[in-house]
Amino acid sequence: MVKIVIKKRISQFNKVISVDGDKSLSIRSLLIGSQSFGVCKIKNLPQSEDILSTISGLKKLGIKILFKNKICFIYGNGLNGFNYKKNIVINAGNSGTFARLLLGLLTKTPYILKIIGDKSLSRRDFKRIIDPLEQFGATFIANNKKTLPLKILGSEYLKPINFFEKRGSAQCKSSVILAALNTPGKTTIVAKKSRNHTELLLKHLKLPIKVLKKKKYDLIEITGQKQFKSFDYVIPGDMSSSAFFIVLTLLSKNSKLKIKNVNINPSRVGFIKIINKMGAKVKFKNKRNNFGEEIADICVFSRKNFKAINCPVELNSNAIDEFLIIFLLASKASGISYFNKLGELNKKESPRLKLASMILKKMGVKIESSKDSIKIFGNPNLKINKKILISNFHKDHRIFMTSVIAALCLGGEWTIEDAESYKSSFPSFIRILGKIGYKF
Repeated sequence: MVKIVIKKRISQFNKVISVDGDKSLSIRSLLIGSQSFGVCKIKNLPQSEDILSTISGLKKLGIKILFKNKICFIYGNGLNGFNYKKNIVINAGNSGTFARLLLGLLTKTPYILKIIGDKSLSRRDFKRIIDPLEQFGATFIANNKKTLPLKILGSEYLKPINFFEKRGSAQCKSSVILAALNTPGKTTIVAKKSRNHTELLLKHLKLPIKVLKKKKYDLIEITGQKQFKSFDYVIPGDMSSSAFFIVLTLLSKNSKLKIKNVNINPSRVGFIKIINKMGAKVKFKNKRNNFGEEIADICVFSRKNFKAINCPVELNSNAIDEFLIIFLLASKASGISYFNKLGELNKKESPRLKLASMILKKMGVKIESSKDSIKIFGNPNLKINKKILISNFHKDHRIFMTSVIAALCLGGEWTIEDAESYKSSFPSFIRILGKIGYKF
């Protein structure tokens, strides 16, 4: 096991950085590119473990993928263009996005195909994907009827479905959308608001998808079996990765940071809305459009005073991956912050809400928590002058990175185990901290 020890806070800084490409968009571009006709060229694709798992899985399905001059080339064979063989086993590693979205593209496999993952992914719920895909006509055998490993057998006679996605899960919605691409007729989805990267990319490719936005839900219609040509795509920076450096800057002394070319899709900026309500005053500069996605440079300055927040639950789904780092900011705010209806956090790579509560307590922060809520009693004068050990966190990359940021901002002597866990999503994390000025 690799671990790191942090004994001092980060010094003041004034830097311009770029973060790794957006993981959600990267996986989607690889999967959708595999279904196109021709050669796709994808730039700024991160070399994270989740992306490498996606590439490895697609290669097992007969898709040629190679890198040249930092550009990823995907040789698509059209819809349902996978080369299916008997006894294929695909290891999704830690990537729930890859595993769940891929299943949507496997609904026509003529042979039983097996999906496995690491211990963390094997604890996560796949029933939310299995149920709608069975309606299309696919057959599943899953561990405990809901977890990995699972086996899928497709159908030659898929039928369109009407589906109500009520969790606000972009992965579940996207898996159904991808299954609809291979299905004759019109599939209709009523989806609770969530990330809309799949819809935007398909619209950019001029595929027959319609989205009618309601107040609380989106009505999505997809007409299937429409072939499409290959495309070139530039992946913008990841908001979830940027969040760690935004909070690092806010909580450091006399510091300033610009993060270039970040995806500010409205479904991804719940984090910014929440921390700005707390007094962060993060700004977007140089806004522009990139393949249907909004991108901008993010400018952030140190702040001394933060306000507690009663976090609006309607922002939860748009900030679900950033709540750990939001909790850290709340620990330094004046007053009591309330966060409710966050049960989805415990269905991620680890029971995140439970682990976040434990870490905040180790830091000396008073909290009250339940299975889906947390109340944080902020302390603007919070400083740490003791040893803290962070271990047994299921190798959750966001737990690791949040702990590192807490150590750099608040002091103390931190020992954080499973120090390579960040590589699953953000392989440049430690390197960028070095660029900002911290040497491990």
